[in-house]
Formats: sequence, C-alpha cells, structure tokens
Amino acid sequence: MTIRNGGKKALKPWVIILIVLAILVGILVVLYFVGKRMQKKQDEQQEQIEASKQQVTLLIIDKKRLPVKQSGLPQQVIDQVPKIMRRQKMPIVKVKYGPQVMNMIADDKIFDIIPVKKEVKATVAGIYITDVKALHGKLDPIPEKKKKSFRQRLLRRQAKAQAELKELEKQDSKSKKRK
Repeated sequence: MTIRNGGKKALKPWVIILIVLAILVGILVVLYFVGKRMQKKQDEQQEQIEASKQQVTLLIIDKKRLPVKQSGLPQQVIDQVPKIMRRQKMPIVKVKYGPQVMNMIADDKIFDIIPVKKEVKATVAGIYITDVKALHGKLDPIPEKKKKSFRQRLLRRQAKAQAELKELEKQDSKSKKRK
C-alpha cells in the first residue's frame, strides 16, 4: 500500500536546504550594506561632534539611566531620537551650567566615571558630554564589574577595533604624504 499526497510532488531535502541558504545569503548581503550605511552616518556624526565640542565647567547634580521620554530633555531632542532608541535607557546627567540647571546626555564610555555632586571640566557638544576631567583632584576610577554582559563585551571589542582602524588610517595618510 502506498501513501499518496494528493498528486503533489514533495520537495527534496537538498532543494529546501538550497532555498534556506539562498535566503540566509540574501539577509547577510542586506545586513552588510545596512551596516556600511550606518557606519557612514556614525562617522559623519562623530565629525560634527568633534567640530562643535568645547570645554566647559559643570557641576554634576545627578546621573541616571532613563528612557528618553522620562529624561527631561527638550521635546525637539526627543523627537529627533530614532524610534528604536526611544525605549532604551540613555545615560542622562543633570548638571548646573552657570546659573542654569539642565539635563544632558553622556557618552556611554564615560558615564560610569562621572562623579556626582562635584565640579568637573567637561568636553561638551551641544547637550552631549563626550569627555570629563576633574577640576579639583582626580576622578575616582570605577572598578569594573567582574562579569560583563554580552553587549558590553561586544561594545568594548568594537571600540578597540575602531581605535585600531583609526591608527591604521593615520599611518596610511602619513605614508601617502611622505611620497
């Protein structure tokens, strides 16, 4: 006795594997180009930050990781944040700049070393804090956590790779100038 599937031909396993592989290759190609585009945007933003940064003295009142809607940032800034990032918590620092108290966004790399209730000399680009130095004494280094999350390890690897890439680009540009 043979079992029939209603006159339909069954796909062979190797055909299914080829289809799945083709889909995976297509996804990887799309991710590659999207990643390249995002890297270009990030480089442009970094250039803008470098061009507009300035040294200011700030009194740090408080620091927290908050969602963008609860951060107390101006509505114009909240509207410019991508929708994907609106749910994530951002490093928000409440500072006193002259007579004005305002909320600023800190770089993830320096958020942990920002001292609370102390005066610091900070490098600021708009409302974005990129670097912090102690005004009086030294900044207390924050001991690293023993176990880091997968995301933190990936971010650290990415930062190292980008630093190495910039070094290589500097060396290449110097060697081209010599020739």
